[in-house]
Amino acid sequence: MAELLLFHHALGLTEGCLAFAEELRSAGHVVHTPDLYEGRLFEEIDDGVRHAESVGFETIIKRGVRAAEGLPEGLVYGGFSLGVLPAQLLAQTRAGAAGALLLYGAEPASQFGTPWPAEVPLQVHAMDADPWVELDHVNELIAAAPRGELFLYRGERHLFADRSHRDYDEAAAALMTGRVLAFLGSSG
Repeated sequence: MAELLLFHHALGLTEGCLAFAEELRSAGHVVHTPDLYEGRLFEEIDDGVRHAESVGFETIIKRGVRAAEGLPEGLVYGGFSLGVLPAQLLAQTRAGAAGALLLYGAEPASQFGTPWPAEVPLQVHAMDADPWVELDHVNELIAAAPRGELFLYRGERHLFADRSHRDYDEAAAALMTGRVLAFLGSSG
């Protein structure tokens, strides 16, 4: 059993994010789902991104770091899209990270001022033609992570595993969920 701190995407803590967390819990994992938007939800990605910009990405990241306070070492950090920012920062800089699950994107390790820790396993999942994903950033991080894996799915949908959003792709979501569960099974 793994313990995971999972951050939502730019639409907020949607029913789809919560359903994904519940699926992981049903497999025996402990999953924390903090709300970085303090209850705000958005229908459109552009609107959610504008909200994140108005709050400030640094503030969003700080909220994520605060969510980790009081939680034990040995966590897996995960994030959907916008949630990748606090998840990746914590996986790179907080002692004892058990792994990182970066869903729908990643940043170069240099973004957070430290190299990727060699002992921390990493999975990145994204669609190969997603216009929101900077594949150069993803590839740069994977190259820097000795235990990194990249899984690309055919298509251009961004929130493909959020069953509450029109981007949902059942086949890709099921494949990703199976890979995430295998990763968590080896991290716990």
